[in-house]
This record gives sequence, C-alpha cells and structure tokens, in this order.
Amino acid sequence: MPSPPSARKPLPSFFGLLYANSCKSAVPTIYYAIFAIYEPFLCVMGMIGAFADPVKTHNMNGPWPVGAALPERLPAATTVTILQLAHTCALLGIINFFVLTAVRELRSPALQEKIAMSLFTPLLVSDISHILVTLYGIGDTRWHIDEWPSIVWITIITGLTLLIPRVCWHLGIGRYVDSRDAWLSEKN
Repeated sequence: MPSPPSARKPLPSFFGLLYANSCKSAVPTIYYAIFAIYEPFLCVMGMIGAFADPVKTHNMNGPWPVGAALPERLPAATTVTILQLAHTCALLGIINFFVLTAVRELRSPALQEKIAMSLFTPLLVSDISHILVTLYGIGDTRWHIDEWPSIVWITIITGLTLLIPRVCWHLGIGRYVDSRDAWLSEKN
C-alpha cells in the first residue's frame, strides 16, 4: 500500500540535484558534467573530424583571401602536425575524464580540491592562451569578426564555454573550498 502523500519526500529540483553535493565535493555534478563529459566530447569529436578530413580541417583554420584556391592536398608534415595536434587534444579530454572520475571517488573534499586545482590551473591558462593564440594567428582579420572563418567562431565560443566555468570553479562558486568550508566538515 503506498504511503500517504504527506509522508512522501518531495522530489528535488533539477538545480537541487546539480548542487546537492556542492559543499561536500570540490567537483560537484555541474563541474563534472562540463569538464569530464562535455570537454572530452569536444576534444574527441575534434580529433575524429581532423582524422576524417585533415585537408578540410586545415582549410577551415584560417582566413583565406577572397577567391584564393584552397589546397586540395597537404604536405606530409602538415598532415602529421594536424593529426598529432588532434590526438593531443583528444588525449587531454580523456585525461580530464579519468582524473575527475577518480577525484570524485575520494572521500576527502580537501584532497579532491588539491588534485582538481592541479588539473584546472594549467587548463585555465590554456583556455586563455588558446583564445589569444587563435586571435593572434588569424592576423588582422581578428578585428573583423564578420570575416572570421567558422572554425574561429567555434574555437572562441567553445573556449568561452570552458573558460567561464573554469574561472567559476577557481572562484569557489558552487563547490567545496577547503579554506572556506573546512569548519563545516569539522562541525559535523
């Protein structure tokens, strides 16, 4: 026989589920979803695209003069460089998945934070430098966003979708921060 309605627990809201363990974990669900699922997905899909068509990947990466003939074949060194870069990017995403999955299994939020910090700090620097290097690499076109090739738009937008949450993580938004929250652990 079902329990009376007054005895049932209310279901948590979507955001309640996302932030339910934010004070108990240095990598709560929302950050795990972004950095251990979304980021590796982007990295692996980029690798698949580059391996499927390295010439197209090359040709999409820069502004070309109007009417310029795009290369139909690439020198071997260029192809190898593109494929190695794509492989490295995918490897980075896969490392995120495995490190963050292992971090979430640790019982100590302070230890979680220390390990996650050692992963997220260089990635934060990389997020910023990736956007800056992209803008530097496209030359004077960087000031004419209407002339940006599609891959530059994708790089900037996806870069920001990782940079902003990573800055939020470093600011301690929605997660356990040992210097701020340790007294809660001691109290309980």
